[in-house]
Amino acid sequence: MKILPGLMLAAVLAVAGNYLADLVGVELMGLPKSPISPIMMAIVLGVLLRNTVNLPAAVEPGIKFSLQRILRLGIILLGIRLSLGEVGLIGLKALPVILITVTVALVVVNFVSKRLGLSARMGILIAVGTSICGATAIMATAPTINAKDDEVSYSVACIALFGMAAMLAYPFAAHWLFSGDPALSGLFLGTAVHDTAQVAGAGLVYQQYFGEPRALDVATVTKLVRNLGMLIVIPLMSILYHRQSSEGAEPPAWYSMVPLFVIGFAMMSLLRTVGDMGEKAFGFMDPGQWKLVVSVTRETAGYCLAIAMAAVGLGTRVSNLRSIGPRPLIAGLVSALIVGATSALTLLAFY
Repeated sequence: MKILPGLMLAAVLAVAGNYLADLVGVELMGLPKSPISPIMMAIVLGVLLRNTVNLPAAVEPGIKFSLQRILRLGIILLGIRLSLGEVGLIGLKALPVILITVTVALVVVNFVSKRLGLSARMGILIAVGTSICGATAIMATAPTINAKDDEVSYSVACIALFGMAAMLAYPFAAHWLFSGDPALSGLFLGTAVHDTAQVAGAGLVYQQYFGEPRALDVATVTKLVRNLGMLIVIPLMSILYHRQSSEGAEPPAWYSMVPLFVIGFAMMSLLRTVGDMGEKAFGFMDPGQWKLVVSVTRETAGYCLAIAMAAVGLGTRVSNLRSIGPRPLIAGLVSALIVGATSALTLLAFY
């Protein structure tokens, strides 16, 4: 199978990250529990390996598979951690923060991009990538505004760079800003970090450092609700662009912008909700058996996300950033700071 070499490499790095985190924190530092996150260690190992070793082309399909399929499987399986009622409550609480953050980001980032002399297309791509759903939003928006290949690749590189930085730094910022409140920290991570993979990574880092799985749950649900913003934002940005341009391109069908893993997450939450009803899960499974199913599914989700995070590191090429130039990088940095600041200030003011 073409995916096997890259998939195995990502899995090995995930295991190595766990081992090295314990080795440094427990064995070398003599602490009862390692202060180093295994997920963070796996990401760092992936980045180092990608940028210091000439990896064979055979690993690329597996890395891509891990970044896409394994990540989405992990997110879907995370749904079993929460009932539909809990998902709905988190989503409703997150919605005002999402609306404010996305609106401010779209307006400010487009303004900054124009001031920096970037093309309208690149400004839109960086804006939707920062505010909605990272690379996924960029790839979905690009054909609707006839974006050029270099504009797409530069925008994705900006999102990858600053999203990676946010993924590693924001868990600690959130813990400090919100006095260790895992729910508020999760809302912040879900609205301030760019890509779905990066939000999952930030939630895992928070969980591993501070022992609060609630932050990962809230961050995941918040990000999935935020992803649905593509249904409105992408057609809107396309219409606004074409009103100022003679180029023509049709917005994609609305249903093509609903990520399937969002539906899968909801289905797993529905399964958990039905399974928790009555004395026996689904009328035939003892409580102990159902508890075991939930536990195994949660652990499997964790393994999938660990592999996906190692693949995030393996997919980060520093060389791709050299050809971008300073202006898109400045726009990406300003975008990341605006989104993070808007999310934090909204939460601190109203929650």
